[in-house]
Order: sequence, then structure tokens, then C-alpha cells
Amino acid sequence: MKTPCIAACKNNEGICSGCHRTMDEIVNWRHFSDQQRDEIIGNLSGRLTTHTCPSCNQPAQCDISQGKSSCWCFGLEKRDTESLAAHDSCLCRKCLSKLPTA
Repeated sequence: MKTPCIAACKNNEGICSGCHRTMDEIVNWRHFSDQQRDEIIGNLSGRLTTHTCPSCNQPAQCDISQGKSSCWCFGLEKRDTESLAAHDSCLCRKCLSKLPTA
């Protein structure tokens, strides 16, 4: 089974600081289909992207932009986004994990 785990696991308020999967993605990894795992790996690698992160200019992904009813970030603890411009789109997982919780 493919996994993006790099054995540097640390829960950073809902995002692994090693592979940047959400805790929900990690807990349910073995229950996901190969297609679901490939999609998550594609999102993490920047291969599947919906926009550029306004903070680091790297590929980022928003499930809402892909037509889904919720986004991967909805299950995380709310972050303090006051430092971001009101027009900024979603951050990538690395940049979002750097923000303090609200």
C-alpha cells in the first residue's frame, strides 16, 4: 500500500508535520481505496492542484474548488488567519500548519 509517510510524525494541530496529511487521513488511510490514496498523495505532492498558495507560491489544493461539498481543512482546528489579506485563497498544507490555532 502506498503511503506518503516519511516517519517524522508529529501532530501539529491536526496536520502531520512530516507528511502533511490530516489526522483523519492518517487514521483512515487503510480504509481508503487506492484511488483515494492516490488523490491524497497527488494533493500532497502538488501534482493535483487547484491554485497557487498565496503565502509560498507553491501548488495548493482546495476540495471546494474541485466541486466537493467540504474541504480537507474543515476537520482541522481553526487557524488564526488575521495576518492574511482578506482576498487570499486557501493556503497549502505546509503554510496552513505554520499558522497558530485561533
